Amino acid sequence: MVDFSGHLSPGTVAVGQRGTEEMTREADIRQALEKVSRLYGFQGFLVMVVPGKTCASLSDTVVMTNWPTDFLINYDAANMMAGSPVIARLRKSTIPFTYDTTLDSHRRSDGKGNEVLSLFERVNLRRGVYIPVHDVHGTCGAIAFGGNRDVVSSAELKELTYEAGYLFGRLSEIKEIRSPMPAVLSRREVECLHWAAAGKTTTEMAKILDLSEYTVNHYLSRATRKLDSVNRVQTVAKAIRAGLIN
Repeated sequence: MVDFSGHLSPGTVAVGQRGTEEMTREADIRQALEKVSRLYGFQGFLVMVVPGKTCASLSDTVVMTNWPTDFLINYDAANMMAGSPVIARLRKSTIPFTYDTTLDSHRRSDGKGNEVLSLFERVNLRRGVYIPVHDVHGTCGAIAFGGNRDVVSSAELKELTYEAGYLFGRLSEIKEIRSPMPAVLSRREVECLHWAAAGKTTTEMAKILDLSEYTVNHYLSRATRKLDSVNRVQTVAKAIRAGLIN
């Protein structure tokens, strides 16, 4: 990690240079991230692992955040990750970058620009910065700071990059950070979910697939467990969002 400490403000160095013995809990990392957010005039922070192309849920990537829970729920309900230019950039770049929802929303290919802009405006997260980070295990992540302040300067970006790298490394030492892995469904599980999405009943699926109703329910129940769902409807919805079924 590049050492920018010689260019850091005294307040910022105080956050990043706390002794490791003082940073022994997730709560300590959260407190430090909240302090960084306040120092730079941001509304809050988000720590995430960089999602793969099959991951369709922002919530599944979040390691720690103080962004509103409703924001994450609404973002995922509208399937906004698929067309996000910010997420696409995180998958390819290791260079910190700023974001401006007003500008970035117009670069979406899914026609959801206005919806995205409205969502970010409601929670005061219109502008900010994403900082790619990684730990000693090779886990690729990012720390975002968002709010309504002016675009950060190059000097501020260096400071934030220093802090983000340090805090992500400490968090990784305290908490096991894993990349979200797409569920692996069997051919039969996919077939059953496909017909469930088409509105077929268990009896109809059993006839179509030449299986017993018990076996169909077994496959659907197993898919429900794999996708961490509570019922068949949610399982079908998650499978569609993840691109497991059409």
